[in-house]
Amino acid sequence: MGWSIKLFTLGGTAVRMHLTFLLLLAWIAAVQWMHGTPQDAISGVLFIIVLFACVVLHEFGHIWAARRYGIRTPDVTLLPIGGVANMERMPETPSQEIAVALAGPAVNAVIALVLIAALGLRFDPEQVSLAALQSTFLAQVAIANVVLLVFNLIPAFPMDGGRVLRALLAMWLGYTRGTKVAARIGQALAVVFAILGFMGNPLLVLIAIFIFLAAAGEAGYVEVRAATRGRRVTEAMITAFEPLGVMSTADDAAALLLRTTQQEFPVLDGASRLRGVVTRKAIIEAMRDQGGATPVLQIMAADVPTVPQSEDLSATVALLQGSSAHWVGVVDAAGRLVGYLTPESLSELVALRSSREKSPAGWLRG
Repeated sequence: MGWSIKLFTLGGTAVRMHLTFLLLLAWIAAVQWMHGTPQDAISGVLFIIVLFACVVLHEFGHIWAARRYGIRTPDVTLLPIGGVANMERMPETPSQEIAVALAGPAVNAVIALVLIAALGLRFDPEQVSLAALQSTFLAQVAIANVVLLVFNLIPAFPMDGGRVLRALLAMWLGYTRGTKVAARIGQALAVVFAILGFMGNPLLVLIAIFIFLAAAGEAGYVEVRAATRGRRVTEAMITAFEPLGVMSTADDAAALLLRTTQQEFPVLDGASRLRGVVTRKAIIEAMRDQGGATPVLQIMAADVPTVPQSEDLSATVALLQGSSAHWVGVVDAAGRLVGYLTPESLSELVALRSSREKSPAGWLRG
């Protein structure tokens, strides 16, 4: 994720902190200082750091559970609204998804129980008021973990409770349909969160926006996976395109940009093997900063993934989403480029499939 710095690596998963998290710490410190003392500001920042340490443990609960099913997690990023684990995929077996989804809240439950037990050694719960408990640092952390536990179990997909809901719906409606229904419920709850947030909690508004967009994004991803499963990459690839040669310049690329509707141009050697891809953005930046004589070899993205013609299309979806160029080349047995895939070409395939299924003729064809 952009604008993030790596803090450490644990079990093959990099823990990153988004730079906006520092803004949260600064805001907490400023508010506490304005309404208290410098010591209050330090205590407030320390509490947030400890709380997000619990969030990291929560995310590693998901990560360790997912690892049992062969799912890797390259990194997890801390944002002001919580943590985001970048898993390779989510399990499509409902029982596995429920296990992975509940593993995170289970960690918060354990933390809260351990802290409550520790407090019980010194306090009699029947004699100590809630206000008094909240005045102690450990009690505040325990209560925060209870809040995290309850909040994450709200069935707002793609939060943990929403993933459990999706898994249960998938048992009845199937994975794709269950995801659509769970996403709609999640977006409806996001609207409720936003309304409540506008009454005085800006952080809740940010959470609502994240849930709404994430639900739409994951529902779209699942629909693409369903539309591409069992198909070959050749069914969705673009075959009519203008390439650039290894001796081409930014001027040549700009001429193609004006003459065609392409936004990306493959750079091919004399044997039609892919060397890289030049994007519209790279062309414009090169013309502005370096001049039209700049060789395309200097401005192309060289780390472009390729797949063989026989590759399953659904397996290419994740590869395409992970590509920095948002572009995947399709090559023949000799390594020659015969076509390419983009998010737009996949979207066209999904739209056509959806239209065909909704048409009377589509129903008749089955």
